[in-house]
Amino acid sequence: MKILKKTKFCNGCHSCFNACPNNSIFMEQSRDGFLYPIIYDKNCVNCGTCKESCPINRSQVERTGKSGMPKAFAVINKNEATRMDSSSGGIFTLLAEVVIAEGGIVFGARFDNDFSIVHNYAEDIEKLADFRGSKYAQSKIDNSYKNAKRFLEEGRKVLFTGTPCQIGGLKVFLNKKYENLICVDIICHGVPSPKVWQKYIEFREKFAGAKTANIAFRRKNYGWMQYSLSFFFKNCSEYSENFKNDLFMKAFLKNLCLRKSCHVCSFKTINRISDITIADFWGIQKIEPGMFDDKGTSLVLLQSLKGQDIFDRIKPNTNFLEVNCKKSLEFNPAAFRSCEEHKKREQFLKNIDKLPFDKLVNKYLKSSFCNMFFKKLKRAVFK
Repeated sequence: MKILKKTKFCNGCHSCFNACPNNSIFMEQSRDGFLYPIIYDKNCVNCGTCKESCPINRSQVERTGKSGMPKAFAVINKNEATRMDSSSGGIFTLLAEVVIAEGGIVFGARFDNDFSIVHNYAEDIEKLADFRGSKYAQSKIDNSYKNAKRFLEEGRKVLFTGTPCQIGGLKVFLNKKYENLICVDIICHGVPSPKVWQKYIEFREKFAGAKTANIAFRRKNYGWMQYSLSFFFKNCSEYSENFKNDLFMKAFLKNLCLRKSCHVCSFKTINRISDITIADFWGIQKIEPGMFDDKGTSLVLLQSLKGQDIFDRIKPNTNFLEVNCKKSLEFNPAAFRSCEEHKKREQFLKNIDKLPFDKLVNKYLKSSFCNMFFKKLKRAVFK
């Protein structure tokens, strides 16, 4: 058995896993908790499909789309309940509802039974709540690309949401344009280790003396800009802490536990191969104060005519305002710049199994505040 791709660049998108005609590839968890493709030599016929299906091997244009600034909008879902249950302005739900109303399928990230994060699909509106809200660990794609292709070939509309590299993996896997496919990506800081996330769940459950009943990464109980990570346990107890103080969020924002490829990301660009890019509209209170009430405002970038079309259809259910694209990204550098690797990342991940979670984080984070990324945002946004 051998690793298929250099780990520094492999983003774990699962495209090669889905594309292999002989099922010769499986995804193996590394010591730091990330999945990497491994070739099972016994079944491999050296057909080269795995290399062809890797988005990293494609040209820059194939990974990042055409040049030119996309149209940018500040957007708020008029449905207050949905908006408060979402990470920012609640736009994903509106897009998904349009697709499901037409008999389509929506793919997104949800919690599994053990609160690991997996990609799956929904065919009815009730299940969209599972995909709503940010989930700060890398989701496992598994067979989602194969499933999406099956639905597309059946003629059903598919909305596929994910990180930019996951959208890149899907597009290369499909290797064909589908008019019934709509891709929505996010502005991604980077993906934390699923193993680190599981260790944190275990830490919180031990402290609470009970299993987890539910988790909210971006709870707005103190506002959108001062969101909390919250755990709800089966013994009716609760943990909730501001993101600046929560142990997991500090490790995430300090870049202690991100995938190696996130520091050399090939998909960081304003122009995407998706149809729509969505994100928190950080800095909206400075750019357009009238679109800010600290309950969440989405930034929407329209990357294609297909994206424009579905956005036009949800407009009646939103409050929206077109903004200057370049200006809208001044407070969101993760759109076009890879995050800097923490100098103690390797030591931190090496000691995941050796130290309690609180001691692990405190050992490698001398300061109690957030990372360089957050400090820049703090100066610009949180004044």
